[in-house]
Amino acid sequence: MDPLTLLREYTIRNALDKIVRVNDDYRFGTDYSFPAAIETAYRSKHGSRYTLETLIYFITNYHLKHVDYMQNARAIRIPPVTLPDRKALLDYLTGKIKSSDSILPLDFPNIPHVAPVNVDRNLELDGNEFATLDGLVNEKNSIELIRAREKPIKDRQGMLVSKGRDFYSVLTSAMKRDEERQRMEGLQRKDNIVAKNRIESRGLGLGEETTKMRKIGEGVPIILVPSAFSTLITIYNVKEFLEDGVFIPTDVKVKQVKGGKPDCVTVQKKFSRDRVVTAYEVRDKPSALKSEDWDRVVAVFVLGKEWQFKDWPFKDHVEIFNKILGFYMRFEDDSVESAKTVKQWNVKIISISKNKRHQDRAAALEVWDKLEEFMRSRSR
Repeated sequence: MDPLTLLREYTIRNALDKIVRVNDDYRFGTDYSFPAAIETAYRSKHGSRYTLETLIYFITNYHLKHVDYMQNARAIRIPPVTLPDRKALLDYLTGKIKSSDSILPLDFPNIPHVAPVNVDRNLELDGNEFATLDGLVNEKNSIELIRAREKPIKDRQGMLVSKGRDFYSVLTSAMKRDEERQRMEGLQRKDNIVAKNRIESRGLGLGEETTKMRKIGEGVPIILVPSAFSTLITIYNVKEFLEDGVFIPTDVKVKQVKGGKPDCVTVQKKFSRDRVVTAYEVRDKPSALKSEDWDRVVAVFVLGKEWQFKDWPFKDHVEIFNKILGFYMRFEDDSVESAKTVKQWNVKIISISKNKRHQDRAAALEVWDKLEEFMRSRSR
């Protein structure tokens, strides 16, 4: 029986779960057994034939993106199916086409059926003898027969030897990642200490004053967003964008919100490997800030209009963006005129797509990277 044809039959019957790997063989239910490394009749466009192992791994993982499939296959050292062969091979295995020019028949030996051995425990004979489908076989002789057919390849010590492979680069890479993580944790702790010292320098002590220090907002960095709905980021959708990396239009988010408009929203960088994560408070009413609150303002999403900064405690926008990090959100296909004023300011322009929501995460990460870099520069 041709393993390629058999795999196609099992795929069409939706019976791939019946294919089980046992050591270096694949068992097709109780029907047939083939070596995993056996070459099949399907030839790639590069000229080599695909092994049974490669085809089974492909048909059970074809739903993955090709890049992810290639990476996963290489990680477990299974030769992958190339992109040019992917569609035609999938159509053949799933039965959409009856044949393919890539199929070159091979002469396979007669692979015997794998017949299950049903042992009736009630039919015990003298000694170690028991009943099988083929008759009465001595258990001792069966074990000796199995051992005689075994082909030892490596012993226990040989399995631990990897000739020609150097894992030192893996070790150094892991150590560098660990050092970077520890460095980032140290910087985050330093940021928290600076915020704590700033609170204590205002004269807050113990007792009743400690309760004041623990209120939401005390010592927490502030991000300002416009209150106008004409901007992309508002207090309604800022949490989903910065925490989940997903942009939801404000008008859609307003309909989902139960109750009134929030006075402030707390956000954190959730998609981060850092153990220490700084919280930020987002507000959209600068007029409600006290003089000491302005010391905590670290970033602002600008509307692109000068009147946004009216009554701010700064001389002009030059002073503002020297002390506060500025962001301007826009759709990537908006006209250049929409950002004409903003380009004169010291702000970071963040562009997102109107329809490709999978790209939002990269934009959110860009905001976090700039914000964390700015926070580190302030704490020095």
